[in-house]
Amino acid sequence: MRDTRLAVCILSLSLLFTGCNGQASDAAASADNAATAEQQPVIEEPAIVDTPIQQNEYRTQLQREYALRHYGKAITEIVPQAVVVHWTGASTVESTYNWFYKPNYSDGTLNVASQFLVGRDGTIYRLAPETSLCRHAIGYNWCAIGIENVGGSNDAENLTEAQLAANIKLIRYLHQKYPTIGYVFGHYQQVAARASGLYHENVAGYHSVKADPGPWFMRGLRENLSNEGLVFYPE
Repeated sequence: MRDTRLAVCILSLSLLFTGCNGQASDAAASADNAATAEQQPVIEEPAIVDTPIQQNEYRTQLQREYALRHYGKAITEIVPQAVVVHWTGASTVESTYNWFYKPNYSDGTLNVASQFLVGRDGTIYRLAPETSLCRHAIGYNWCAIGIENVGGSNDAENLTEAQLAANIKLIRYLHQKYPTIGYVFGHYQQVAARASGLYHENVAGYHSVKADPGPWFMRGLRENLSNEGLVFYPE
């Protein structure tokens, strides 16, 4: 009987210590999870007005056709690796939106568009999902998010301080959301940006010369985003 009672006591103590150790392990795991959560950066999304352009089956078909012809793969979605900054050459948000809205050019190919549009007052409009393939930069559409800025009529370098501030916030947000983004360049820097290794174009002789968004704007972006680990090119 005495041996039985001793065995019961030993078993009880063993269970007690096991329970305590389990609780301690759970507490340690909870603390580790909390510490990990605190280390993760908070993605600060700027104010964005969702104003989608037309995305229907026809546009999706044109996206596939464009991507197959120019990149060799019929994709409609991208993994963002770069941000290309533009000006619209137009004077209003409305005129740019109306131009981008329709799915096709008159020749039946995919219409131009960018994922974002920034008004003169700095208002950010999202025209398409960030990972939707948009036609805005030859050779880079398969991997680049485009930001259009209202202005630049007749190649006048006249974008505003409000637009610059909005672009800084937007690019910082996109980089936090998509760590795959490593490059930021202006449309006029498209040749220099080939050093990134991202340029891909299957159609020989298909290129254009651009001036947007100008050196002042790109210098402002580079100086204000210098701590983001992004690659910029000489203005």
